This record gives sequence, structure tokens and C-alpha cells, in this order.
Amino acid sequence: MKVKLVAGLTLTMLLVTMIFSAIPARGLRARVGVLTLAPNVQPVAAVDWWPMFRHDPSHTGYSTSTAPNTNNTIWNYTTGDWVVSSPAVADGKVYVGSWDNKTYCLNASTGAHIWNYTIGRSQYSSPAVADGMVFVGSQDNKVYALNASTGELVWNYTLQDSVTCEPTVVGGKVYIGSHGDGGGSGHVYALDATTGTLLWNYSTGGNHVYSSPAVADGKVYTGWWNQIVALNASTGALVWKCIMLAGSFTAPAVNGDIVYIGGWGPGVEANKLHALNASTGAPLWNYTMGSPRSPAVAYGKVYVGSSDNKTYCLDASNGAHVWNYTTGSYVSSSPAVADGKVYVGSYDYKVYCLNASTGAHIWNYTTGYWVWSSPAVADGKVFVGSWDKKVYAFGPPPSPPAVGGVIVPVDKFALLAPYIALASTILVATAATAIYVKHAKHRKKKQ
Repeated sequence: MKVKLVAGLTLTMLLVTMIFSAIPARGLRARVGVLTLAPNVQPVAAVDWWPMFRHDPSHTGYSTSTAPNTNNTIWNYTTGDWVVSSPAVADGKVYVGSWDNKTYCLNASTGAHIWNYTIGRSQYSSPAVADGMVFVGSQDNKVYALNASTGELVWNYTLQDSVTCEPTVVGGKVYIGSHGDGGGSGHVYALDATTGTLLWNYSTGGNHVYSSPAVADGKVYTGWWNQIVALNASTGALVWKCIMLAGSFTAPAVNGDIVYIGGWGPGVEANKLHALNASTGAPLWNYTMGSPRSPAVAYGKVYVGSSDNKTYCLDASNGAHVWNYTTGSYVSSSPAVADGKVYVGSYDYKVYCLNASTGAHIWNYTTGYWVWSSPAVADGKVFVGSWDKKVYAFGPPPSPPAVGGVIVPVDKFALLAPYIALASTILVATAATAIYVKHAKHRKKKQ
């Protein structure tokens, strides 16, 4: 009898333990917290950084990053003067220039100051980041290369004229344009990115180059008064030029075999966005608006801000109007596109987020002054400067940190099952012992 009782109790304990240990997480409704798992996790996707003006050498203004749905402000940082420069974002850092003659490096997550470097004059030009260096143009006629981690000067190169356009860095070369008002004649330059050595320059015939060069398919695209040009990226030789009765102060965007660029100033082709064949320079279509800014190209559409207070969306293939959104003043900011949304600043002190498909308003944020700076989108955040001297970062509130791995939701009883099984085993064992003792005493009395 004693042996049968112990065997039965032992079997019961084993069954209870097996039942609770086998409870599937998906079979229980209650939820609780998170569980962190280190082994066998999926690799984290590479971040699509925004390392230069308009995101990439082609100046598409488009990022594959997620982007914020609200105007939640993660941080802002105050510089010493206006911020008209557009941020570059790379490797968890934000690089931006200010009219206080400084280039700043900030922590992209917190806005904490990492370093700054003082240049000779105010910085209108936006930085470009590549191969561990930050490249900036200045109105003191120089291009600077700084160590991206420390801010230390690596090299500088003196141009014949001042610089307000943004450098484009690709293939170990820095491409940048200069004014024609510093005693020189206005040029487009190619410099060696490692040493700053001049590789070639192309004279504009005395015209200012405000247009940041776009580089694609071995060609450099830029423009100035009355013409748009394509140059050989290796030699600087002219590939084609398109004569236009307008000036070009905006950066071109290249997508496929089409170049998109805005026309400014007087002339019958001013106040239009132009589409040209990238191989030949032949005009394809144009669309009339106020003075356009640098366009962005994404989702088969072209997005562009204008001095008529509007941001436009056009069909990229034929220029057909899709939608426009009216802000409270001039739009001198160039749009950034990501995650089905368009981000752009306005003279009405606001940063706007619009639906890229419909133009519907999603959110806006009011800064302290004009927003000339063009937004940059990276790592799920939007970064932009303002004439109120600040740099802003918008994005979701930070998540609680995971310890030792990725955060994985789990069920309440999936966590508690082992403890329930142990407690049940102890309970059954205690009951079994009590029954055995009682049974033993009863038998002893009979004897």
C-alpha cells in the first residue's frame, strides 16, 4: 500500500510539472512587460543616414528611414546666431553650421554638444560627411575638412571666391561651386577629399554658383545665370549645357535619366521647375510657380517649395499637378521626403509635415523665427535649423533600454509557469508527506 501511494503521488507531481511547463505563450491572454533575449536575434537594419545636403550625391531629398508622425520635440540646441544651414546626420551625430562662424557637432539622440569649429566667416553652406570627415564651405573663400569625431582641422583649400552652396562628396572627391564676386570669375571645383588637392575647376564666366552640384552617372550637374550644365565628374570637361532665360540658384535633383532644377530671377523661364534629359540636357517639361527651391524626388513624384507660399507635388514623368499645400509665408526650405511624409520649413516660423500622397496636413511646429534650413531625416527623427539660432530634433519619445538584447513581448504565464510548476510540486509533495505520516500512524495504532 505504501509503495502504491508514493508512486501515485510521484506521478501526480510529474504530471503537474509537465502541464505547467508546456503552457504555450500564445494560449494565454494576459500580457506583461518585456523579456530581453540576447542569442539568436535578428540583425538590426543599417541606418539610412542623411550625410549631406539633399541626402545623397544625386540630391533626391529622399530617405528610407521611418519618420515621426507627431511634432514631439526630442531636443533643441541653441547656437550663437541664425541657423540657415541644413543639418547633415551621420553615425549618430548631427553636423550643422551657424552664422556665428561655427560648425557644430551634436549628439543626434540627445542634442548634447560634442565639438564646434570656428571658421573665418558665417556659414550658409550645409556640411557633408564622408569617410570620417566633415566638409564645409565658407564665405571666407575656403573649403574646410574636419575630423568628424574630434572637429580637428584636416585641411582647407582657398578658392578664388566665397562659398554659399553646399559641397557634394562622392568617390573620394569634393564638388563645390563659388561666387564670382571675390575678384575671381566664379567656378565649379573638384578637390581630393583626403588631401584637399585641386583636381579640376570649371569657369562660369563670372557667374555666381549658388547651386549645390548633384553627381550621378559620372556627371556633375549644376547651374548659374542663364544656363544649366553637365560636366564630366573626372575631368571637369563640359558634357552639355542648356541655355535658359533664367538663373538657377537651387540644387538639381537627378533621378534616372531626368534632372529637375528650379529657375529664378527675370526671364521667361524663371519661376518654373524644369525637367531636363540627364544625358543630353534637352528640355522635357516645366511647371510654373513662384521661385522654386531645391526639389525632392520620391514615389514617382517631385516635391518642391516656392516663394508663392506653397509646397507642390508634381508627377515626375510629365510635370502634372498632383497637389499643393499653402503655408503662411514664403517656402525657402527644400523638402525632405520619408516614410510617406513630406517635411518642409516656411517663413511663417513653422516646420510642416504633410502626407506625401495627398498633401494633407499631419502636423506643424512653430519655431522662434524663419525656417530657411532644409530638414534632414535619419534614424526615425527629423532635424532642422531656424533663424531663432536653434537646431531642432523631432521624433518619438525614447523607449526604455533593453538589457542584453532585443525587447520581445511575452505572456504573463509564460514567465510564471516555471514558478507555478515548482510551487505545485512542493504543494503536492507536502500533501503526500502528510498523508503518508497519517497513514503510518494509523497502521501503528492498529498494531
